Amino acid sequence: MDMTGRTCIVTGATSGIGRATVGALNSAGARLVLVARNAEKAELTRKELLAERPDAEISVHLADLSRLDEIRRVVPALLEDCPRIDVLLNNAGIVMMKRTVTPDGFESMFGINHLAYYLMTRLLLDRIAESPGSRIVSVSSEAHRFAKWDFEDLQSEKSFSGMRVYGNSKLANIMFTRALAKRLEGTGVTANCLHPGAVDTNLGQDNGWLFKVIHPFTKLFLRSPEDGAKTSIHLCMSPEVADVSGTYFQNEKPRRPTDLALDDDAAERLWQMSAEMVDLAP
Repeated sequence: MDMTGRTCIVTGATSGIGRATVGALNSAGARLVLVARNAEKAELTRKELLAERPDAEISVHLADLSRLDEIRRVVPALLEDCPRIDVLLNNAGIVMMKRTVTPDGFESMFGINHLAYYLMTRLLLDRIAESPGSRIVSVSSEAHRFAKWDFEDLQSEKSFSGMRVYGNSKLANIMFTRALAKRLEGTGVTANCLHPGAVDTNLGQDNGWLFKVIHPFTKLFLRSPEDGAKTSIHLCMSPEVADVSGTYFQNEKPRRPTDLALDDDAAERLWQMSAEMVDLAP
């Protein structure tokens, strides 16, 4: 698909599948707006993309997505920079094996992997909806199948297991996508999510010496970021999915998630609770 004239906002674009995805969007002619935490990495990514396509239009906005106030600060700048938004790719995420909390007091994976997606999308939604055919894509994971969901303990204060809580955050991505898609019915805007595969990225690099010891061995069995980005690219660009919404994808094909991920009542309850957490009207 020719993306010339289309504006794509991407979080987590400086490494891994995010970097591979913006490379493909850049090659297709898109205007890129990168939301990043690290200024040095963001500028390096911008220069690399310009080297790949010298006439590219690329802007960078810095924000720490673990902080709700940072998301609220950067969104007005994004709206000023983007008269239209054709793609929002919620890609940034973390894995933590020990429980930590965000500056706002949320368990870190729930806060960054879910609430940041939720708040960023909702604050940009009116602008996105002004361009029928726009797409909202959120990177989830097959790890949602490890989830042990408890609405009474969304911050994992009673019990914490790294992969289970990561799975909960990725389950939340699917619930959020499905609740969002229902709200977008009839607008021409779609919302989908995906599993990128087990990819060799820096995800999990903050988990100490064990990650550093194991990673050189596990990477032998992992997909490259370019392979892992294929489904994100497909959902951002392909005409095949222009009218598909509320769906979970793997390997560029729809895939059935867990029964809980398909529970409309649970998705709606999470939407309402998330709105309260980030101080928005439902």
